[in-house]
Amino acid sequence: MGIPERDGDGYLVDSSRWTPEIARAMAQDDGVELDDVKWQQILKAREYYEAHAVVPPIRKFSKYLGEDQKGMFKLWMTGPMKPITKYGGLPKPTGCV
Repeated sequence: MGIPERDGDGYLVDSSRWTPEIARAMAQDDGVELDDVKWQQILKAREYYEAHAVVPPIRKFSKYLGEDQKGMFKLWMTGPMKPITKYGGLPKPTGCV
């Protein structure tokens, strides 16, 4: 199964093509391992987006998850919202490009 077209930042051009399999293939292609914790954060971000039609800023999202922001940065080794939204088939978060 091929990965659908992605933009220059690696986000799906057509987010309606997102599936868990595509998310895992994209992460593998990027050399990122999606463990259970990361996967739960991706699914929670999708849930949040479905409910609010917006990608939350990290502060709001870490509260939503009941997680420590610093722990999320350590887990993802980068600003967490970018990979979470990218592998979640969501729009790019505003504020981190």
